[in-house]
Amino acid sequence: MAARLVIAITSQDIGARITTRRRVPGGFRDVVGVLVSWADGVLEVRKKDGTVVEIPEETLVAAKVVPAAPPRPGRM
Repeated sequence: MAARLVIAITSQDIGARITTRRRVPGGFRDVVGVLVSWADGVLEVRKKDGTVVEIPEETLVAAKVVPAAPPRPGRM
């Protein structure tokens, strides 16, 4: 059975942790982070390292809300 790619996020998910897959020249690229804005056809996702990735809406092929990252061992 083939995987089904679905965009299951909306602008109502701002502030949620999401995962995305988008088309880029030569293939696809994934980003996981917090959706910080979605305006004028561009999503902004803040990755855990603090960088913000701008994703043109028309390049999205899949996206969904995901749970918070589990705590890393030894860090509390």
